[in-house]
Amino acid sequence: MKERIRALLDACRADEAIAQLEEYRAGGGAMDDELFYLLGNAHRKKGDWQQAMNNYLEAVALNPASPAQRALDIANEILDFYNKDMYNQ
Repeated sequence: MKERIRALLDACRADEAIAQLEEYRAGGGAMDDELFYLLGNAHRKKGDWQQAMNNYLEAVALNPASPAQRALDIANEILDFYNKDMYNQ
C-alpha cells in the first residue's frame, strides 16, 4: 500500500492517492503514522494545507519521531510567512 501511494505521489496523482487512502481507511484498514504522513503529503500537493496539517498531526500523535513532525514544522513556517504578508498590505 505505502509503495503504491508513494508512486502515485511521485507521478503527481495526489487525487488518486487520497482516494485510495480514504477507501482503505473507510474499509477498516489500520492507518499508521506513515500512512497519515503520506495522506498529508497528498493534501499538501493539492494545496489543502489544513487537511495536510491535520494528517501530519495524526501521524505525530501515533509516532512523535515521524517525519510528519518536520513536515508540520515546515507547513507552519510557510503559512506563517504567507500570513505575515497578508497583515502588511
